[in-house]
Amino acid sequence: MDDQALEQLFRDLESDRVERKASDADRNKIRQAVCAFANDLPNYRQPGVIFIGVNDDGSCASLSITDDLLLRLAEMRSDGNILPFPVLTVGKKTIDGCDVVAVVVEPSDAPPVRFNGRVWIRVGPRRASATAEEERRLSEKRRAGDLPFDLRPMPSATIRDLNLNVFQQSYLSFVLAPEVLEENQRSLSQQLASVRFTTPEPEACPTVLGLLVVGNDPTQFIPGSYVQFLRIDGTELGDPIKDQKEIRGTMIDILRMLDDVLHINISVASDITSASLEIQQPDYPIEALRQLARNAILHRAYDVTNAPVKVYWFSDRIEIQNPGGLFGQVTRDNFGKGATDYRNPHLAGVMKDLGYVQRFGYGIPTAKRALVKNGNPPPEFLLDDAYITVIVRRAT
Repeated sequence: MDDQALEQLFRDLESDRVERKASDADRNKIRQAVCAFANDLPNYRQPGVIFIGVNDDGSCASLSITDDLLLRLAEMRSDGNILPFPVLTVGKKTIDGCDVVAVVVEPSDAPPVRFNGRVWIRVGPRRASATAEEERRLSEKRRAGDLPFDLRPMPSATIRDLNLNVFQQSYLSFVLAPEVLEENQRSLSQQLASVRFTTPEPEACPTVLGLLVVGNDPTQFIPGSYVQFLRIDGTELGDPIKDQKEIRGTMIDILRMLDDVLHINISVASDITSASLEIQQPDYPIEALRQLARNAILHRAYDVTNAPVKVYWFSDRIEIQNPGGLFGQVTRDNFGKGATDYRNPHLAGVMKDLGYVQRFGYGIPTAKRALVKNGNPPPEFLLDDAYITVIVRRAT
């Protein structure tokens, strides 16, 4: 959006495309507005703008625009509260002598967009929580050809290929706010479509996301959607294998079983420093392994290869490899330095809903801190066009 268009919206009344805030004191209200503009219920297919630093009547609030303020607002894009991730830009503008922050929100290609489990829409100059009918209308706006792979429909699958018990008992309560479930007595098919596990009715079919998360047998449709675990008695691939597993099932099953396998294989040494003090030192910190393994599952390419995520546990190191190279804005130069992008953005949202991701973009820094604290060397990353491998060496 150019400056002329911004100025025109700034001088207009609050509407379906404009909201004003005197400050960022209530960032949840700003997130609601971002969510509403991303959903674009009127289907304008034009961005909405939140002007911060201007009062409701259009007068200047004389807000001090700092780099810290701009950073806080920009972090709303990927802090995990708004899912799927909105496309927005944040910048300082001076309009009619007033310094403001312009948060420009693009319409989403994959509505409905939720803030903390609730869908927000714009009704004229006010925000509102979407009704079941409005959510249905938003779902029908999706354009399958423009969607990331994890939202693509899988026409060869049917609803019978989804584990509906797992969906209702192990997932649904995590993704939707309790009051939403209570208020809107949706049918099962509507619930599946609302979380993007199926396409909307009347010709509902499972999406890749639905098959990965609650599929009866995801590998029937996405052959590489499992984890291959090898415990090797030596330092080379040709050395004897002590244990091997193919960790399969729903995403919920895989994440739970992988945690168990990692925990079981960690060795803990005891060092008695005095008669009453025993220090236990694991050869690997479980938190680091969990973060790195979950990153591999989250960022792998499910559409271009049938290779699984690999976890190879040697006597002196662990190698975790995910198929698929760097993606989006992440490059060899900024990898591991705070740059984030998501090949599977909706799978990322599911993993956050389930509690396996706490904050987006913090997996590698968290793993590095855990390794340093435990006395392990820093992780080593091998970046290839076709895969990424992380090597974690044993604590000495």
